[in-house]
Amino acid sequence: MPQPARPRLLLVTDLSYPARGRRYGDEDTWLAARLREEFDLALCHPLDARALAGSFDAVLVRNSGPVLHHQEAWDAFRAHALATGLRVYNPLNGKGDMAGKGYLLDLTAAGYPVIPTVDRAEELHRLPEAPSYAVKPVAGADSIGLEFLPREEVAARLDGGVLAQPRVDFRYEVSFFYVDREFRYALYAPDPGRRWELAPYEATPADLAFAGRFVEWNGLTHGVTRVDACRTRAGELLLVELEDLNPYLSLDLLGEEEREGFVAALKRSLRAFIAQE
Repeated sequence: MPQPARPRLLLVTDLSYPARGRRYGDEDTWLAARLREEFDLALCHPLDARALAGSFDAVLVRNSGPVLHHQEAWDAFRAHALATGLRVYNPLNGKGDMAGKGYLLDLTAAGYPVIPTVDRAEELHRLPEAPSYAVKPVAGADSIGLEFLPREEVAARLDGGVLAQPRVDFRYEVSFFYVDREFRYALYAPDPGRRWELAPYEATPADLAFAGRFVEWNGLTHGVTRVDACRTRAGELLLVELEDLNPYLSLDLLGEEEREGFVAALKRSLRAFIAQE
């Protein structure tokens, strides 16, 4: 009796991308091996995704580096996917970093617990006083274009394509990882000066209520989301970034139970995503 066909999955990654403090290639090589247990899978570079995607049931975008490095090819792939109904995971209707950092303005205006953000000189008065301010492109990623400036220099930079935030004095940064809308694990950087050195973090109910608000706001039914936050000196959590395109997962830092739980959840999510009408 013939075996049912296995779903075909194209994993988009850049195995050679030189990420600071993170081994993109190692993570995606390991993850690909685990996904092959249930999917017929191939890997390709983001520059080849549009040409190859039509032969697969879904495209999984993983550690492909910032879109800025291949913006034209990504825009063409995205337009092709939307026009043809190609299944892309994460789905392309996310409201977080996949759409640029303008969501920080929306969340600020809506009163969410986020680092206050403006993009116009006439709105600079809305930001609290701080020793310096972070200025970064709306289309930025991986700290590309990030500067720290005194308040008197910020106004001249705000032209609608740049965001400004007060530089927060925080105790540590923490990331919450979700598959679909289910929390899987959390990691944090105990030393603010060594933000790539992560350790396991025991999330409290209050932490999960915080992170869950942003996952719900984003509205993705399927997908992997990383909610990045900082803990202020006063103990408050503030959103730093809502990564919903290709978040690095730091799977090598997890214990076996957490890692296996994540893989099982991702497989379930991908199967449901591919099977949906």
